[in-house]
Amino acid sequence: MKLKLLLFCLFLAVLLIPTESKPKHKDKEKNGHGHGRGHGPPGHRGREKKRQRFEDLIKDSFFREATDDDEDEETFNQDWLFELQDPDGRCTPNPCLNNGVCKEKGRRGFKCDCPKPFKGRKCERAPKVCRRGVCGRGECVLTSTPPFYECKCKYPFQPPDCKRYTVCQPNPCRNGGQCIPDGNDFDCQCPEGFRGRFCHVGPDDCYVGDGETYRGNVSETDDGNECLYWNSHFILEKGANPFNSFEDEDGLGPHNFCRNPDGEPKPWCFFRKGRKLFWDYCDVTQCPQPTGEPPSVKPSPATTQVPVTTKAPQPSKGPTAQPSQSPTAQPSQSPTAQPSKSPTADPVGTTPAPSPKQFETCGLPQPKKALTRIFGGLKVSPGAIPWQVSVQQKTKNSNMKYSPVCGGVLIASCWVLTAGHCIEQNKDMRVVMGTLALDRPDPSAQIVEVDTAIVHENYRETSSAVYNDIALLRLRGANGFCANETQFVKTACLPSGQLTDGTECTISGWGATETSDYGTNHLLQANVLLISQAKCSEPAVYGSAIDGSMFCAGYLQGGVDSCQGDSGGPLTCKQNDTSVVYGLVSWGDQCGKKNKPGVYARVTNFLDWIKSKTQAFS
Repeated sequence: MKLKLLLFCLFLAVLLIPTESKPKHKDKEKNGHGHGRGHGPPGHRGREKKRQRFEDLIKDSFFREATDDDEDEETFNQDWLFELQDPDGRCTPNPCLNNGVCKEKGRRGFKCDCPKPFKGRKCERAPKVCRRGVCGRGECVLTSTPPFYECKCKYPFQPPDCKRYTVCQPNPCRNGGQCIPDGNDFDCQCPEGFRGRFCHVGPDDCYVGDGETYRGNVSETDDGNECLYWNSHFILEKGANPFNSFEDEDGLGPHNFCRNPDGEPKPWCFFRKGRKLFWDYCDVTQCPQPTGEPPSVKPSPATTQVPVTTKAPQPSKGPTAQPSQSPTAQPSQSPTAQPSKSPTADPVGTTPAPSPKQFETCGLPQPKKALTRIFGGLKVSPGAIPWQVSVQQKTKNSNMKYSPVCGGVLIASCWVLTAGHCIEQNKDMRVVMGTLALDRPDPSAQIVEVDTAIVHENYRETSSAVYNDIALLRLRGANGFCANETQFVKTACLPSGQLTDGTECTISGWGATETSDYGTNHLLQANVLLISQAKCSEPAVYGSAIDGSMFCAGYLQGGVDSCQGDSGGPLTCKQNDTSVVYGLVSWGDQCGKKNKPGVYARVTNFLDWIKSKTQAFS
């Protein structure tokens, strides 16, 4: 049986269309659901950019009129979810969102007094002002004053409701640009030095360094996609107040100009295709270096000190961070790593020289700068998930290029955990770590070849499930050193025990292949909830197919929150304020389907197996 990839994709208040009808592996024939490929094949930069024309706007199903089904799509009963999240019903920490006030109710209950306009048991629901059809052919953005939204029309459709259209009247071209009508479409003939669809980008519009200080007017991606407004309802994080001020020191605001608020290599923005959310780097140029002045030098990312960010507290019992107590611990001093034998044209880097001390702690990321306030739960800040690796393979002893097949998680300098079904015979394998993008050179990336792949002895797959779906990859190196610890390459801890049902955890992955229409080469992440074994084993969910080697996580209602990951990728949770790899993406039924959450290999079930295999090579 050839089981296919299922990428979890559940967008905030966005119901996606399922693509498969049976339980699938999550790495075969990837569908690329949820996010778009950021860049095309080599040489695509020279082609004319695709711009949304009048016919495209008319055909875009995102702009269709609202129906009675939309109410069901955006409204659902969350009581079961809250029962899982709050087994004790306490007000510490405060479960009420959006500045709600928590009051104890009875022995185990609580009640949230919600500020207007929020409602719901946890003040989690805001008015659904941005319903389909409210903005005609335009993007709906949230504002802090009634009616709490504004329509940003797609030209030639006109304000205020974006339902009527006129071409070149008024003239949309700025800075003296001439509007040239072409039926219901138009083109702006820009004066010398100006560019952009509306001639809104001036000759001095460029960025310095990584573009953190960029405040220019570019509002298109490299491939010509129009950026979404930062206060778009499509982007705002669940649980954040969507009606507050959007201005901040990172240059974000009620506009759609490209910015770099989280330490990316250059300015970027969110965009959408249909009802799927994407992000990509922008079509903005780098400022030339002044003649006669040396180029500016920035500190090495590996030595930059930044605060460690953590999320809500989790159960008190957790893993230790000392390698002497870990079954996969590595020596603190190691020889130089063995470089990958991959071609020099590879888009990512190779393993740098080792630091004096390696992997003395685990589960403690050092993101360059977390984008926490406006962020739809899908974009990873550099260094935020430093244990995520891309598992790649090619035909054994061939000159073919490596292709991504799965995700994985680094647990020690020379050891990676992944799913058992990711391993194929007669293949050369390698892992790529330390990078967020798989399609461009990255000096922080490391490539290390796989020396040995160890699949669990009791791995088996049936027509309904995959059992004991775990494997270890021993990386190629010397004297216990393979990967080099940097700000962007770190290990996740192994869990010390079971976590409480309803715990919020993180899943991550790239979810991209050469064959997907809209995949992504950018690392994505999202949060999911651990679902009880009893609930997962109910007949309406997965029934008797579930055993102790696996567990469910996600949202039983389906299509509620975002989640993206390749098979073998990590599901990490917090224990003792450190990130532990609690599960590995394994299988599931369709994408965002009600009562069909994702299924993960239960790492706590394999701790002795992991210890025995890693110690056998020590």
